[in-house]
Amino acid sequence: MTVADLALAELLNSRIRDVPDYPKPGVLFKDIAPLLADAVAFAALTDALAGRAKALGATKVVGLEARGFVLAAPAAYAAGLGFVPIRKKGKLPGEVYGQSYELEYGSATLEVQCDAFVPGEKVLVVDDVLATGGTLGASLDLVRRTGAELAGVVVLMELGFLPGRERLTEHLGGAPLEALVLV
Repeated sequence: MTVADLALAELLNSRIRDVPDYPKPGVLFKDIAPLLADAVAFAALTDALAGRAKALGATKVVGLEARGFVLAAPAAYAAGLGFVPIRKKGKLPGEVYGQSYELEYGSATLEVQCDAFVPGEKVLVVDDVLATGGTLGASLDLVRRTGAELAGVVVLMELGFLPGRERLTEHLGGAPLEALVLV
């Protein structure tokens, strides 16, 4: 990690607030609202994500519902690229590809519009947090089903004490996975 990477991680981490016992007792929630409200930190985050999109040769930036939208859309704009949302089932009009995945308490389905990508297009997937990897894994599979190629994945923070990174290995297909902050 470079000095610039460490300085960015320190800035971002200093603006992420810990909220104990939310949404239930025993959980320490990482609230990114203070980071988003800080113009300097939010600009640094946006610039870092846009820089990674360019460096990885992405032609589109994907954001995962919902906080991933807040990070990916401005990064796509800053990089001069298009933005594509991956949403929960039933939230997108027209023809969609769907990808179901298992949660601790059941299952869920994510969708992307069938015409969101041109086959072979290089996609950077952006989200706020990597925890257990279920949502990201399903999203990566969904991107590939469209015929797009995965340029990489960048998350604001990775919860290193959970097995998300290991669970994503098979879904990444050799594409890089980067976290700006490790918790």
